[in-house]
Amino acid sequence: MTFNQLSSGDLIADRRADYAKMLAEAGDAPGAAELMAQALELAPDWAAGWFRLADYEEKSGRIEAAVDALRNTLRLNPEDIFGASLKLALLGATETPEQPPSVYVERLFDDYAERFDHALVEKLGYSVPEKLAAVIGRVNGGGRFRHVTDLGCGTGLFGERIRDRADFLEGFDLSANMLAKAEAKGVYDRLAQADLSLAPEDSGVFGALEQRRADLVSAADVLMYLGNLEGVFVIADRLLAPGGLFAFSVEDACGADGFVLRPSLRYAHSEAYIASLCEESGLSMIATERTIIRRDAGEPVAGILFLACKPA
Repeated sequence: MTFNQLSSGDLIADRRADYAKMLAEAGDAPGAAELMAQALELAPDWAAGWFRLADYEEKSGRIEAAVDALRNTLRLNPEDIFGASLKLALLGATETPEQPPSVYVERLFDDYAERFDHALVEKLGYSVPEKLAAVIGRVNGGGRFRHVTDLGCGTGLFGERIRDRADFLEGFDLSANMLAKAEAKGVYDRLAQADLSLAPEDSGVFGALEQRRADLVSAADVLMYLGNLEGVFVIADRLLAPGGLFAFSVEDACGADGFVLRPSLRYAHSEAYIASLCEESGLSMIATERTIIRRDAGEPVAGILFLACKPA
C-alpha cells in the first residue's frame, strides 16, 4: 500500500475518496476534485487526501487550487513523503529545490522494489546498466577492477553487469527494500544504506570505511533523483583512488542550463554542467555518449553516459 492510498480514518471520507478516484480514472477530473474536497471536509488533516486533491485540481486546470492543496499537504506532512515541494516547483509556486526530499525518494523506491526489475527493464526498456558497462569496457579493454563502489545500486542491475570484472563489489542505496533485493541476488560483497544528498561525512558511504578505496565508482540512473550534484562529485572524488574511473548517467537537459526538474519529478542535467563539476573536482572526462535510457509514458527519454578519470 502506498502512502497516497492510506485511509483517512473516516469511513465516509474514504468512500468519497474512492468514488473520486473512479471519476478521475474515467477522465472526470473536476468531478473527482469535487468529491475529494467533500472527503477532506470530513477529514481535514488527511495529508494524502490533500495530495490527491492537488492532482485532480491540476488535471482540471485549476492551478491555484492545486497549489493550495499542495501547501496543505506540506503543512500536514513537513517531511514531504509525497514530493509536494517538487510539484509546487513544477506549478511555478516555488523555486526548484536543489534536492528532492530524501524521505520521498526512499519511500518511492521502497514501494517500487518488488516490481522494479520487471517494470523498468521489460516494460520501460531500461538499458543504462548494459550501456554504461559497455562504455567502461571500451575504455579499459575489459580489464578487472580491484574495488568497485556502486552508488545508488538499487536492486543490483549494474552490479550484475560488472561483477565478473570486480575483485570486490560494494553497493549503497537509500532504499532498504532495494538493498534487500540486491542482497538476494548474491552479487555484492558489501551493501549498506546511504543518502547521496547529504554531505560526504553524513552520507553513509564512508564512516569507518577508508577513502580512496575504489578504482571504479558507478552511479547508474541515480543522479536524476538529485538536482545539485556538487556533493555527489565530492563523494566520488573521495572514493576514487588515483587513476580510478567514475562512470555515471544523467537524463539530458536538452539545451537547458545546469539542472531542471521534469514533470516526471526527476531531474535532468546538461552536459556543460557535468563538465564544470568534473573540472572543479579535478576529474578528466574521457568518454561521453548520448543515448535513449528508457521510455516514459511511451516516449523515449534522452540521457547521457559519462566516464571520467581521476588523475594518477
